[in-house]
Amino acid sequence: MKRVETNAGVVLFGELMMRLGTKGYERLVQAREFDVSYSGAEANVGVALTSYGIHSSVVSAVPANATGDACLAFLRQFDLDLQYVSRRGSRLGIYFVETGAAQRASTFLYNRTGSAITELRPEHLDWHRILAGKGWFHVTGITPALGESVAAITRDACATAAELGVPVSVDLNFRSKLWHPERARDVMGDLLQFASMLFTNEEEAATVFGVVAEETQIATGRLSTVGYETVARRLREMFGLDYVSITLRESISATANGWSGMLFDGDRIFTSRKYAIDHIVDRIGGGDAYAAGIIYGLLTGHDPQETVEFATAASCLKHSIPGDFNLASFDEVIALMEGDGSGRIRR
Repeated sequence: MKRVETNAGVVLFGELMMRLGTKGYERLVQAREFDVSYSGAEANVGVALTSYGIHSSVVSAVPANATGDACLAFLRQFDLDLQYVSRRGSRLGIYFVETGAAQRASTFLYNRTGSAITELRPEHLDWHRILAGKGWFHVTGITPALGESVAAITRDACATAAELGVPVSVDLNFRSKLWHPERARDVMGDLLQFASMLFTNEEEAATVFGVVAEETQIATGRLSTVGYETVARRLREMFGLDYVSITLRESISATANGWSGMLFDGDRIFTSRKYAIDHIVDRIGGGDAYAAGIIYGLLTGHDPQETVEFATAASCLKHSIPGDFNLASFDEVIALMEGDGSGRIRR
């Protein structure tokens, strides 16, 4: 797969947050200090795309105080376009992370009620201006789950992108701590009428849309590729999508997973090689790294098999990097695609 330059920029809409992670594998009750970073699902995608040479603009809001300043300063080092991040509200959303190990899962604790993005109103954003001349728009299901006004803005963005002929990708990204499946089904089903692509995983399609992969047992890590081919076809039929892409995670433990991906273009199913990730450093952002790889491949005209292989290799490498962002370079992703997964030192 060759690196391809393009002037088609990507726009991403979503919350920017402060991440407070416990040290090592500590639990919150043990913690006396935290690792601080800043991210957001859509920003995660944007950082990866920017590293591949794709201009990426984040639309969001942060407070006009020191936490907002710190968040923007942190993000600027990754060359994200932040011109559409407004300064409003009084607080930045926070999430606490305990990194799991062995049979103990990683856990999140959200503290985001009343965060800056919930102060946005539809009239605050001119989507025709923001999306004019852009090549792609991306949003996740986390964003409309944050409140009625944010859901309305998300719908406006998707509808405007579709009107302008800008491809829309939606990552289902269901979060049970933010909303109920019934509400997610109504809102996300409405948004998908404007989408050309849906990203999802092995349990979200079942939880939100009731589309179940046969012969799959998520709790035990047993996945059926054939079952997910059926899921992809069914989702495409339900929403008239051009593409459906599914990440396939075989959860052996919190620190060992099998990882692969699938891309359906309406005609054929393209499945990547499977990676055995034996020591997960940080799985947060793995799905976003995958989405960025798919968007990059399709936006730059690569064929579907190359695209899904690139996305899966990129997201595999993300599991080795602390924090939410995939900081693996394009060349590192290509090397893994081509079979160099030895981890030998490079001098």
